Amino acid sequence: MRLDPGANEAVDVRAALSRLRRAGGLPVAFGGLLAGAGRYRINELAGTETAVLRGLDIVQGNGLGGKAVALSRPLAVTDYSTSSVISHEYDAAVAAEGLRSVLAVPVIVRRRVRGVLYGALRRPVRLGDRTVSAAMEAARELEQALLLQDEAAQLLSLALPRALHEQGGPPSTAGDPARWEEVREAHGELRGLAQRVGDPLLRQELLAACGRLAAASSRRPGAEGDAPALSPREVDVLTCVASGATNAEVAERLGLRPETVKSYLRSAMRKLGSHTRLQAVIAARRAGALP
Repeated sequence: MRLDPGANEAVDVRAALSRLRRAGGLPVAFGGLLAGAGRYRINELAGTETAVLRGLDIVQGNGLGGKAVALSRPLAVTDYSTSSVISHEYDAAVAAEGLRSVLAVPVIVRRRVRGVLYGALRRPVRLGDRTVSAAMEAARELEQALLLQDEAAQLLSLALPRALHEQGGPPSTAGDPARWEEVREAHGELRGLAQRVGDPLLRQELLAACGRLAAASSRRPGAEGDAPALSPREVDVLTCVASGATNAEVAERLGLRPETVKSYLRSAMRKLGSHTRLQAVIAARRAGALP
């Protein structure tokens, strides 16, 4: 299974729009992400009565959203069609949907505007601080989700090709300790990211990628046996232990109590037939539970 950025991004945008409507008290919300140089495509709608806004390309600087993108800050107008502070390239689409009071919030990841979210009313009402704050919070959550996806995609692009190459590479490179250490680090980071991801489908994709890394390890020369039936949390604990973390550090990383970490570790050691933490990590690697 491979990470599908487009599909996951759409899920995250929809979640942000749902939060914006719920927390901001706005019946209509729409938005989209970067579609090209200086262009942002509206591809997600919530609470609209028509599809006229879908597929609309917002150019940086144009209209309310384009101006919010250019300034990298939220903007709101009480009556879109008569506002004197924005340009009016998109008046026809806004009027066709019957929108009057509109706000726009840029979505910024690593100092780069990646998208724009809108919330709207069908009557001319000044939007208060509570509504604007709710929209900003929805944008911040979307920013965090996109950042996690970026980090996951980067790790996968580095780790998976290397792991798959190493497992079938010539004797001079297969099992290269330095390269496999990079794969192991990526595996640990991916499992950590999976715990922070809210989208269950994306979490499943990340864990599936972790499984591919571990499977690649089990097919290296010298690897042996099948993976024992370790639980996901037992694998999480062993992954942290393999990085040199103490039980207290493992507990902090995974959001568990130290006693719970000890319980998972004892269970994993029993399943692996190991008597020490190091033996458990080695056995898990040999069995393909860890890369």
